[in-house]
Amino acid sequence: MKRTAQLTQASFAAITLVFTLAMPVSAQALREAAVGTMRVGVVWHDPGQANSLDLINGAGGKKYRPGATFRFVKEDMKGTSPKFEVEDEHGVVWKVKLGEETKAETAATRLVWAAGYFVDEDYYVPEVRVANLPTLHRGRQFVSDNGVVHGARLERKIKGEKKGGTWSWSKNPLVGTKEMNGLRVLMALTNNWDLKQVNNDIYEGKDGERRYVVSDLGATFGKTGSPFTRSKSNLRDYSRTKFVQHVKPETVDFYLSSRPPLIAVFNLPNYIARTRMQAVAKNIPRSHAKWVGQLLGRLSAEQIRDCFRAGGYSPEEAEGFAKAVEGRIAELNQL
Repeated sequence: MKRTAQLTQASFAAITLVFTLAMPVSAQALREAAVGTMRVGVVWHDPGQANSLDLINGAGGKKYRPGATFRFVKEDMKGTSPKFEVEDEHGVVWKVKLGEETKAETAATRLVWAAGYFVDEDYYVPEVRVANLPTLHRGRQFVSDNGVVHGARLERKIKGEKKGGTWSWSKNPLVGTKEMNGLRVLMALTNNWDLKQVNNDIYEGKDGERRYVVSDLGATFGKTGSPFTRSKSNLRDYSRTKFVQHVKPETVDFYLSSRPPLIAVFNLPNYIARTRMQAVAKNIPRSHAKWVGQLLGRLSAEQIRDCFRAGGYSPEEAEGFAKAVEGRIAELNQL
Protein backbone atom coordinates (compact mmCIF):
# COMPACT_ATOMS: atom_id res chain seq x y z
CA MET A 1 0.00 0.00 0.00
CA LYS A 2 2.83 2.32 0.98
CA ARG A 3 4.70 1.51 -2.25
CA THR A 4 1.55 2.23 -4.29
CA ALA A 5 1.21 5.62 -2.62
CA GLN A 6 4.85 6.42 -3.33
CA LEU A 7 4.43 5.47 -6.99
CA THR A 8 1.29 7.61 -7.23
CA GLN A 9 3.11 10.59 -5.74
CA ALA A 10 6.05 10.08 -8.09
CA SER A 11 3.75 9.87 -11.11
CA PHE A 12 1.93 13.02 -10.05
CA ALA A 13 5.23 14.83 -9.61
CA ALA A 14 6.40 13.73 -13.05
CA ILE A 15 3.17 14.89 -14.70
CA THR A 16 3.36 18.20 -12.87
CA LEU A 17 6.92 18.69 -14.05
CA VAL A 18 5.96 18.01 -17.68
CA PHE A 19 3.14 20.53 -17.59
CA THR A 20 5.30 23.08 -15.79
CA LEU A 21 8.01 22.83 -18.43
CA ALA A 22 5.43 23.13 -21.21
CA MET A 23 3.86 26.30 -19.80
CA PRO A 24 4.76 29.71 -21.20
CA VAL A 25 7.48 31.46 -19.22
CA SER A 26 6.50 35.02 -20.03
CA ALA A 27 6.26 36.18 -16.43
CA GLN A 28 9.63 34.72 -15.54
CA ALA A 29 11.22 36.06 -18.72
CA LEU A 30 9.89 39.53 -18.06
CA ARG A 31 11.18 39.44 -14.49
CA GLU A 32 14.59 38.43 -15.79
CA ALA A 33 14.47 41.23 -18.32
CA ALA A 34 13.66 43.72 -15.57
CA VAL A 35 16.86 42.88 -13.74
CA GLY A 36 18.92 42.86 -16.92
CA THR A 37 19.53 39.13 -17.35
CA MET A 38 17.63 39.03 -20.66
CA ARG A 39 17.20 41.63 -23.38
CA VAL A 40 13.54 41.98 -24.32
CA GLY A 41 13.14 42.48 -28.05
CA VAL A 42 10.35 43.90 -30.18
CA VAL A 43 7.91 42.18 -32.50
CA TRP A 44 5.81 45.14 -33.70
CA HIS A 45 6.18 48.78 -34.68
CA ASP A 46 3.66 51.43 -35.69
CA PRO A 47 3.22 51.00 -39.45
CA GLY A 48 2.21 54.64 -39.86
CA GLN A 49 -0.48 55.95 -42.14
CA ALA A 50 -2.11 53.11 -44.05
CA ASN A 51 -2.35 55.04 -47.30
CA SER A 52 1.44 55.46 -47.32
CA LEU A 53 2.15 51.72 -47.34
CA ASP A 54 3.51 50.41 -50.64
CA LEU A 55 2.30 46.81 -50.67
CA ILE A 56 3.64 46.09 -54.13
CA ASN A 57 7.21 46.52 -52.89
CA GLY A 58 6.68 45.70 -49.21
CA ALA A 59 9.15 46.21 -46.38
CA GLY A 60 12.13 46.81 -48.66
CA GLY A 61 10.29 49.33 -50.76
CA LYS A 62 11.06 50.28 -54.34
CA LYS A 63 14.54 51.43 -53.29
CA TYR A 64 15.76 47.94 -52.45
CA ARG A 65 14.23 45.97 -55.29
CA PRO A 66 16.54 43.33 -56.80
CA GLY A 67 19.03 44.40 -59.44
CA ALA A 68 19.03 43.39 -63.09
CA THR A 69 21.94 40.97 -63.28
CA PHE A 70 22.92 38.17 -60.91
CA ARG A 71 25.74 35.71 -60.41
CA PHE A 72 25.51 32.43 -58.51
CA VAL A 73 27.13 32.30 -55.05
CA LYS A 74 26.17 29.00 -53.41
CA GLU A 75 23.35 26.51 -52.98
CA ASP A 76 21.46 26.28 -49.69
CA MET A 77 20.35 22.75 -48.77
CA LYS A 78 18.40 23.69 -45.63
CA GLY A 79 14.63 23.33 -45.43
CA THR A 80 12.26 21.67 -47.87
CA SER A 81 12.26 24.27 -50.66
CA PRO A 82 15.07 24.61 -53.22
CA LYS A 83 17.25 27.62 -52.37
CA PHE A 84 20.49 29.26 -53.40
CA GLU A 85 22.25 32.60 -53.01
CA VAL A 86 23.07 35.13 -55.71
CA GLU A 87 24.74 38.54 -55.83
CA ASP A 88 23.45 41.39 -57.97
CA GLU A 89 25.39 44.12 -59.77
CA HIS A 90 25.19 46.33 -56.68
CA GLY A 91 26.92 43.76 -54.48
CA VAL A 92 23.70 42.87 -52.67
CA VAL A 93 23.31 39.19 -51.76
CA TRP A 94 19.90 37.60 -52.22
CA LYS A 95 18.53 34.23 -51.17
CA VAL A 96 16.50 32.71 -54.00
CA LYS A 97 13.69 30.30 -53.13
CA LEU A 98 11.91 28.16 -55.71
CA GLY A 99 8.78 26.02 -55.63
CA GLU A 100 5.22 26.28 -54.39
CA GLU A 101 5.95 28.68 -51.51
CA THR A 102 7.28 31.61 -53.51
CA LYS A 103 4.04 33.42 -54.31
CA ALA A 104 2.33 32.82 -50.97
CA GLU A 105 5.36 33.88 -48.96
CA THR A 106 5.73 37.15 -50.85
CA ALA A 107 2.04 37.95 -50.37
CA ALA A 108 2.12 37.00 -46.70
CA THR A 109 5.08 39.25 -45.96
CA ARG A 110 3.14 42.18 -47.40
CA LEU A 111 0.07 41.58 -45.25
CA VAL A 112 2.01 40.90 -42.03
CA TRP A 113 4.19 43.98 -42.62
CA ALA A 114 1.10 46.13 -43.25
CA ALA A 115 -0.08 45.25 -39.73
CA GLY A 116 3.19 46.54 -38.27
CA TYR A 117 5.23 43.34 -37.92
CA PHE A 118 8.82 42.82 -38.98
CA VAL A 119 9.30 40.60 -42.02
CA ASP A 120 12.00 39.64 -44.49
CA GLU A 121 12.39 41.87 -47.54
CA ASP A 122 10.97 39.53 -50.17
CA TYR A 123 10.29 40.11 -53.85
CA TYR A 124 8.70 37.75 -56.36
CA VAL A 125 10.35 37.65 -59.78
CA PRO A 126 8.65 35.63 -62.56
CA GLU A 127 11.93 35.13 -64.40
CA VAL A 128 15.57 35.90 -63.61
CA ARG A 129 18.81 34.96 -65.32
CA VAL A 130 21.67 33.82 -63.08
CA ALA A 131 25.21 33.78 -64.45
CA ASN A 132 27.40 30.74 -63.71
CA LEU A 133 24.44 28.79 -62.37
CA PRO A 134 25.53 25.15 -61.90
CA THR A 135 23.26 22.13 -62.00
CA LEU A 136 21.30 22.43 -58.78
CA HIS A 137 20.76 19.53 -56.40
CA ARG A 138 17.16 20.70 -55.92
CA GLY A 139 14.79 22.72 -58.08
CA ARG A 140 16.21 21.88 -61.51
CA GLN A 141 12.64 21.79 -62.89
CA PHE A 142 12.42 25.57 -62.35
CA VAL A 143 15.55 26.29 -64.42
CA SER A 144 15.68 26.48 -68.22
CA ASP A 145 18.53 27.06 -70.65
CA ASN A 146 21.17 29.76 -70.07
CA GLY A 147 20.54 29.91 -66.33
CA VAL A 148 17.00 31.32 -66.54
CA VAL A 149 15.14 30.67 -63.27
CA HIS A 150 11.34 30.77 -63.19
CA GLY A 151 9.01 31.76 -60.34
CA ALA A 152 11.62 32.93 -57.83
CA ARG A 153 11.28 34.64 -54.48
CA LEU A 154 14.29 36.82 -53.69
CA GLU A 155 15.06 37.71 -50.06
CA ARG A 156 17.55 40.51 -49.44
CA LYS A 157 20.38 39.85 -46.99
CA ILE A 158 20.81 43.06 -45.01
CA LYS A 159 24.38 44.06 -44.23
CA GLY A 160 25.08 44.39 -40.52
CA GLU A 161 22.03 42.37 -39.50
CA LYS A 162 22.81 39.24 -37.50
CA LYS A 163 20.68 36.31 -36.42
CA GLY A 164 20.54 35.91 -32.65
CA GLY A 165 18.90 32.49 -32.58
CA THR A 166 15.31 31.33 -32.84
CA TRP A 167 12.30 31.89 -30.61
CA SER A 168 9.41 29.75 -29.42
CA TRP A 169 5.74 30.69 -29.56
CA SER A 170 5.23 29.53 -25.96
CA LYS A 171 8.52 30.65 -24.42
CA ASN A 172 9.66 34.14 -25.25
CA PRO A 173 9.77 37.45 -23.36
CA LEU A 174 6.76 38.81 -25.26
CA VAL A 175 4.28 36.01 -24.55
CA GLY A 176 0.93 37.45 -23.48
CA THR A 177 1.47 40.90 -24.95
CA LYS A 178 -1.03 42.39 -27.38
CA GLU A 179 1.66 42.55 -30.04
CA MET A 180 2.68 38.88 -29.81
CA ASN A 181 -0.95 37.79 -29.66
CA GLY A 182 -1.58 39.88 -32.76
CA LEU A 183 1.09 37.92 -34.60
CA ARG A 184 -0.66 34.71 -33.56
CA VAL A 185 -3.86 36.06 -35.12
CA LEU A 186 -2.04 36.77 -38.38
CA MET A 187 -0.74 33.20 -38.50
CA ALA A 188 -4.32 31.98 -38.28
CA LEU A 189 -5.56 34.56 -40.79
CA THR A 190 -3.02 33.42 -43.39
CA ASN A 191 -3.53 29.71 -42.55
CA ASN A 192 0.15 29.26 -41.71
CA TRP A 193 0.40 25.63 -40.62
CA ASP A 194 4.20 25.40 -40.39
CA LEU A 195 4.82 27.17 -37.08
CA LYS A 196 8.04 25.41 -36.16
CA GLN A 197 10.54 27.25 -33.97
CA VAL A 198 13.15 27.01 -36.72
CA ASN A 199 10.95 29.33 -38.80
CA ASN A 200 11.15 32.07 -36.15
CA ASP A 201 14.32 34.18 -36.06
CA ILE A 202 15.66 36.90 -33.80
CA TYR A 203 17.37 39.56 -35.89
CA GLU A 204 19.90 41.84 -34.22
CA GLY A 205 20.26 45.13 -36.03
CA LYS A 206 23.22 47.49 -36.06
CA ASP A 207 21.40 49.57 -33.45
CA GLY A 208 21.30 46.59 -31.07
CA GLU A 209 17.54 46.13 -31.37
CA ARG A 210 16.37 42.50 -31.21
CA ARG A 211 13.50 41.88 -33.59
CA TYR A 212 11.29 38.81 -33.32
CA VAL A 213 10.38 37.72 -36.84
CA VAL A 214 8.51 34.83 -38.47
CA SER A 215 11.13 34.34 -41.16
CA ASP A 216 9.39 31.63 -43.18
CA LEU A 217 5.84 32.40 -44.30
CA GLY A 218 5.75 29.96 -47.19
CA ALA A 219 3.15 27.53 -45.80
CA THR A 220 0.33 30.08 -46.11
CA PHE A 221 -2.83 30.81 -48.10
CA GLY A 222 -3.86 27.20 -48.42
CA LYS A 223 -5.54 24.77 -46.04
CA THR A 224 -4.25 23.70 -42.63
CA GLY A 225 -4.41 20.07 -41.60
CA SER A 226 -2.48 16.81 -41.65
CA PRO A 227 0.28 16.02 -44.17
CA PHE A 228 -2.42 14.38 -46.30
CA THR A 229 -4.82 17.34 -46.43
CA ARG A 230 -2.94 20.62 -45.97
CA SER A 231 -1.85 22.85 -48.83
CA LYS A 232 -0.01 26.07 -49.69
CA SER A 233 -0.84 28.87 -52.10
CA ASN A 234 -4.17 27.33 -53.07
CA LEU A 235 -7.04 29.76 -53.61
CA ARG A 236 -9.73 27.09 -53.65
CA ASP A 237 -8.56 25.62 -50.36
CA TYR A 238 -7.98 28.96 -48.65
CA SER A 239 -11.31 30.48 -49.62
CA ARG A 240 -13.22 27.42 -48.40
CA THR A 241 -11.66 27.14 -44.96
CA LYS A 242 -13.23 28.63 -41.85
CA PHE A 243 -11.46 31.21 -39.72
CA VAL A 244 -13.10 31.81 -36.31
CA GLN A 245 -13.68 28.55 -34.42
CA HIS A 246 -14.97 29.48 -30.94
CA VAL A 247 -15.78 32.85 -29.41
CA LYS A 248 -15.75 32.94 -25.61
CA PRO A 249 -16.47 35.86 -23.27
CA GLU A 250 -12.83 36.96 -23.12
CA THR A 251 -10.96 34.91 -25.72
CA VAL A 252 -11.29 33.51 -29.22
CA ASP A 253 -10.04 30.34 -30.93
CA PHE A 254 -9.18 30.21 -34.61
CA TYR A 255 -9.06 27.18 -36.88
CA LEU A 256 -5.53 25.90 -37.26
CA SER A 257 -4.77 22.23 -37.66
CA SER A 258 -1.27 20.83 -37.99
CA ARG A 259 -1.26 17.55 -36.05
CA PRO A 260 -0.70 14.39 -38.10
CA PRO A 261 -3.14 11.46 -37.78
CA LEU A 262 -2.83 9.22 -34.74
CA ILE A 263 -1.10 6.56 -36.80
CA ALA A 264 1.90 8.91 -37.01
CA VAL A 265 2.35 8.93 -33.23
CA PHE A 266 5.35 6.62 -33.70
CA ASN A 267 7.25 9.83 -34.50
CA LEU A 268 6.41 11.20 -31.09
CA PRO A 269 8.54 14.40 -31.15
CA ASN A 270 6.94 15.54 -34.40
CA TYR A 271 3.47 14.55 -33.17
CA ILE A 272 3.92 16.61 -29.99
CA ALA A 273 5.42 19.57 -31.85
CA ARG A 274 2.60 19.65 -34.39
CA THR A 275 0.01 19.38 -31.62
CA ARG A 276 1.54 22.36 -29.84
CA MET A 277 1.43 24.41 -33.04
CA GLN A 278 -2.35 24.28 -32.96
CA ALA A 279 -2.29 26.09 -29.60
CA VAL A 280 -0.82 29.16 -31.31
CA ALA A 281 -4.28 30.01 -32.63
CA LYS A 282 -6.20 29.26 -29.42
CA ASN A 283 -7.21 31.33 -26.35
CA ILE A 284 -6.31 34.71 -27.80
CA PRO A 285 -7.87 37.74 -26.04
CA ARG A 286 -10.71 39.04 -28.17
CA SER A 287 -9.52 42.62 -27.76
CA HIS A 288 -6.11 41.69 -29.15
CA ALA A 289 -7.65 39.92 -32.13
CA LYS A 290 -9.93 42.87 -32.85
CA TRP A 291 -6.93 45.19 -32.67
CA VAL A 292 -5.40 43.29 -35.61
CA GLY A 293 -8.68 43.62 -37.47
CA GLN A 294 -8.60 47.37 -36.93
CA LEU A 295 -5.01 47.61 -38.20
CA LEU A 296 -5.81 45.65 -41.36
CA GLY A 297 -9.15 47.37 -41.74
CA ARG A 298 -7.32 50.60 -42.56
CA LEU A 299 -6.04 49.13 -45.80
CA SER A 300 -7.85 49.91 -49.02
CA ALA A 301 -9.23 47.21 -51.29
CA GLU A 302 -6.45 47.98 -53.78
CA GLN A 303 -3.74 47.63 -51.14
CA ILE A 304 -4.98 44.19 -50.13
CA ARG A 305 -4.99 43.14 -53.78
CA ASP A 306 -1.48 44.57 -54.15
CA CYS A 307 -0.25 41.98 -51.62
CA PHE A 308 -1.19 39.22 -54.05
CA ARG A 309 -0.16 41.09 -57.18
CA ALA A 310 3.27 41.42 -55.59
CA GLY A 311 3.28 37.64 -55.20
CA GLY A 312 2.82 37.10 -58.92
CA TYR A 313 -0.75 35.84 -58.78
CA SER A 314 -3.04 36.35 -61.76
CA PRO A 315 -5.68 39.13 -61.52
CA GLU A 316 -8.36 36.51 -60.90
CA GLU A 317 -6.34 34.83 -58.17
CA ALA A 318 -5.46 38.15 -56.53
CA GLU A 319 -9.14 39.08 -56.46
CA GLY A 320 -10.13 35.73 -54.94
CA PHE A 321 -7.48 35.79 -52.22
CA ALA A 322 -8.22 39.44 -51.42
CA LYS A 323 -11.93 38.77 -50.96
CA ALA A 324 -11.17 35.89 -48.61
CA VAL A 325 -8.81 38.08 -46.57
CA GLU A 326 -11.35 40.90 -46.45
CA GLY A 327 -13.91 38.44 -45.08
CA ARG A 328 -11.52 37.43 -42.31
CA ILE A 329 -10.73 41.04 -41.44
CA ALA A 330 -14.48 41.66 -41.12
CA GLU A 331 -14.76 38.68 -38.75
CA LEU A 332 -12.02 40.12 -36.53
CA ASN A 333 -13.75 43.48 -36.35
CA GLN A 334 -16.99 41.80 -35.26
CA LEU A 335 -15.42 40.24 -32.16
